[in-house]
Amino acid sequence: MIASLTGRVARIDLDSLVLDVGGVGYLVRTTPEALAATRHDAELTLHTELIVREDSMTLYGFPQHEEAETFRIVQSISGIGPRTALAVLAVLEPEELRRAVAEQDTKALTRTPGIGPKVAGRMLLELGGKLPAPAGGPVVPDGAAAAGPAGAVGGVTADVVEALVGLGWQEKAALGAVEEAAAEGGEALDAAELLRRALRGLGGHR
Repeated sequence: MIASLTGRVARIDLDSLVLDVGGVGYLVRTTPEALAATRHDAELTLHTELIVREDSMTLYGFPQHEEAETFRIVQSISGIGPRTALAVLAVLEPEELRRAVAEQDTKALTRTPGIGPKVAGRMLLELGGKLPAPAGGPVVPDGAAAAGPAGAVGGVTADVVEALVGLGWQEKAALGAVEEAAAEGGEALDAAELLRRALRGLGGHR
């Protein structure tokens, strides 16, 4: 089992990055937040989980250990695979998820594409005994992003919309969120940052 990797960021894609560790490039799937926070050639440590299937081996990684642990717990629930678990972490930070479980907040979980009220209810039930209790104090809503660039709608738009559709949103909603995120600022966003902002906007309005 690969528990963690430390190396140089060799490539950043819309839903993954390549981490060069001693000359070996590891393709690691991660959240838009993690992708937006790093840069090419940056030194990075990711806490990882290797998912082995009959026809594939996929590595998922997270900058924080609690994210990796939450990922393991969420995708251990019956009917919830790693793709959905990653989508949950793309919309809800671990503390927000713990708070949602503690408060039995079905609506918070249905912000994740592909999770309806019935699945959310089952997740809340099964996660109740697995996740730690939330910290004290209210959770700040993950709504509007900080002011961001308007000029990002260009060559990256189609790629970002495609990535959002891959996470489960409808194309029309994805395009609207990307255009809104791009219109909020004044300088160009890269694809990872545009995806992160659009995803936060979608998560806040599902």
